[in-house]
Amino acid sequence: MEGKARIEVVGGILWRGGSFLAAQRPEGHPQAGFWEFPGGKVEPGESLEAALARELAEELSLSIRNPKLWRTVEHDYDFRSVRLHFFHITEFSGEPAANDGQAFRWVTPEEAQTLPFLEADRPLLFDLSRP
Repeated sequence: MEGKARIEVVGGILWRGGSFLAAQRPEGHPQAGFWEFPGGKVEPGESLEAALARELAEELSLSIRNPKLWRTVEHDYDFRSVRLHFFHITEFSGEPAANDGQAFRWVTPEEAQTLPFLEADRPLLFDLSRP
């Protein structure tokens, strides 16, 4: 996507036992119905960790601690170019709430491979299922 700045995005891989939290994009949002790792856009001047904490608090009413940056991926969709920063999160408090009207569920990495995940997120599912 020549000439377009990449949008910085954070995604959280929240673990509970051997499962992680997957969220489904709600109606009225781009790519509605696809599954993703919860998160969102980084605001100007915001650190990745602060953006992740803010997005997960807003979207799911979760408070996170000690997120660990795992991987950064760049992806070009037809409508936008993104740089996604994925974090593993094993320490959080609260129970997920669907504040944006999104569906969510705890899935194993193997179960996640059967869901229609966003194109940029999909390659990570295989790596999550490896020991």
